[in-house]
Amino acid sequence: MEDKQNENEVISNTEKNFTQNRAGKESFTCSKCGKSFRHKSNLKRHTREHTGERPFSCIQCGKSFTQKVNLNDHMRSHTGEKPFTCRSLNDHMRIHTGEKPFTCTQCGKSFIHKGNFSVHMRIHTGEKPFTCTQCGKCFTQKRVLKDHLLSHSGVKSFSCDQCDKTFLLASNLRAHLKIHADVKPHICSFCGKLCSDCGKTFISSGTLKRHQRVHTGEKPYKCSHCEKSFVRSEHWKDHERVHTGEKPHQCSSCGKSFIQINHLQVHKKKHCPKVSK
Repeated sequence: MEDKQNENEVISNTEKNFTQNRAGKESFTCSKCGKSFRHKSNLKRHTREHTGERPFSCIQCGKSFTQKVNLNDHMRSHTGEKPFTCRSLNDHMRIHTGEKPFTCTQCGKSFIHKGNFSVHMRIHTGEKPFTCTQCGKCFTQKRVLKDHLLSHSGVKSFSCDQCDKTFLLASNLRAHLKIHADVKPHICSFCGKLCSDCGKTFISSGTLKRHQRVHTGEKPYKCSHCEKSFVRSEHWKDHERVHTGEKPHQCSSCGKSFIQINHLQVHKKKHCPKVSK
């Protein structure tokens, strides 16, 4: 019994020392977006995302990169070198065969990798294992939580060089810049990819995929309570709440809750006794 107690004390002291050492480590914070790093070199690399600096240039084609490792990878496109072999030949071969062995029993969608399948299943189960420590909001993926955390900082460090708009994420800026790019007349300003049925174009493959359901009639999101199906996941989620009674969108002024966010927005503009007056 005494030996067990001594062992527990040793473990407790080790954990305490580890926590104190971690807490005492210096961190380096980006002045643009507030993101912190344990090493100054990592901050220096990150800063290039804001400044646009690309100090590593290819001597054969002039293309530039923010990191040397990316330049090294690029150089192989000129030399033809392929130093990495596929760890999982079976997974790799599925890219060529089109095999997708992991199929969702709820909506029929299939996946090459089990990891992607597991993440997809959270759409149906409602599992959101990644929680924001600042507001309690939960997410299905860690990367979505990381993007969400930027919304609390309020810093929009990615600026459009053609208009006054600013963005939290570099990906949002890239999507926005396509609006300024030259496009053919009579084509949607959100476009970039071609629909083979009607000729419409779209910025992303995901937007194109949703659009094509207009032609195919596919409704992959099925209600677990009734026979209704939906084209878009957000419409399916709103419908599910009719059955569960969940009202996640709450008015910060009067406390009234709503199933859909647009109902909350209308309430704030016209009906809320503390806001609309």
